[in-house]
Amino acid sequence: MPGLPAQGDNLDTMRQRNLSKVLGFVHRGSRVPRSELTRAIGLNRSTVGDLVGELVDLRLVVETVPNDHHRVGRPSWIVSPHPGVVALAVNPEVEGVTVGVVGFDGVVRRRMRRETTRAPRPEEVVAMVIAMIDELRPELATYLRTVGIGVALPGLVRESDGAIPLASHFGWVDVPLGKMLADATGLSVHVANNARLGADAERLFGAGRGASDLIFLNGGPSGIGAGVIAGGIPLTGTSGYAGEFGHTLVNNAGDRCQCGAFGCLETEVNQSSLFGVLGLPPATEIDDLDRALTLSESSAVAAEVERQLGFLAIVLRNAVNVLNPELIVLGGFLGALFAAAPERLVFLVAERALGASVEQVEIVRSELGANLLMVGAAELAFASLIDDPAGVTSPF
Repeated sequence: MPGLPAQGDNLDTMRQRNLSKVLGFVHRGSRVPRSELTRAIGLNRSTVGDLVGELVDLRLVVETVPNDHHRVGRPSWIVSPHPGVVALAVNPEVEGVTVGVVGFDGVVRRRMRRETTRAPRPEEVVAMVIAMIDELRPELATYLRTVGIGVALPGLVRESDGAIPLASHFGWVDVPLGKMLADATGLSVHVANNARLGADAERLFGAGRGASDLIFLNGGPSGIGAGVIAGGIPLTGTSGYAGEFGHTLVNNAGDRCQCGAFGCLETEVNQSSLFGVLGLPPATEIDDLDRALTLSESSAVAAEVERQLGFLAIVLRNAVNVLNPELIVLGGFLGALFAAAPERLVFLVAERALGASVEQVEIVRSELGANLLMVGAAELAFASLIDDPAGVTSPF
């Protein structure tokens, strides 16, 4: 009939959708028995077997016999992400640029970083990324498929085209970063806010596994960003700018923020102040920050931790009251700040938030540590592969 798709089109669409479901489930589960796949996908065993077979032929998954296959009965084969499928992850910060190779199983295979003495310009970021990819090419050639580049950026990102309307800590305005990287590398490039990607990574592979309503706050040299998962769905807003908790008001008499407002969370809770009171250099790793906070007996350090926790608690209280999450995950230097006095932050939030909401929320530290944004950025590239398993090819 006119206006209706042909039956073949329907079957092709259904096949692609089912392949996507199976591949996505394997990606999230890493090692999944075929019997579990059958239950989760809701298709019969034969159909799931055919779909898995097609994904094996596409070299996107592998099947292995389970270790306990000597028990009585037929073993359920284990389906895993193919170890030869990787994505490139990029994280520009004001103090340097990091590039990583991330496997389809969510494991970071390699990470490289180039330090800078100031916030890099967009063209400098592109040049550093190209140089690091060139250095990685012999390693990338050993993999079957490099599906693309995901970029985790601290700033406002228009996710439809990877453009950056504003990254205040870099001094960037209206930068087409996604297009610049795609033109320079020949790879598909996807860009999103770093904290939003951190929330995705923690939900899939870290502290947020199984949580459908969580808030993730990440603190780094470029400020504080946040990602929100509501009902299992990332909360992005109309243009992808949702979650800017770092620019919420916490001090009416505070300093001017780089965004132009006064008294934002970032002006009161920041990595540079914490490093300064501890006497740490700007490039200090989070593990070293943890160690310094644990060993410090300074009253000035204790006072700074208390001060920053107090302002952080204001934002977390508001987040609990407005969004009613089951989980709040803190990453970057915020994770170290929390670990320095976890009971204190929990008390401050509970003291100020609505009782009915705060009773159900748990505050935890990120589990992915330094790999957090690498895993989150790679998910952008893997999303295209999962959406269309048969349609993504590698230029390497």
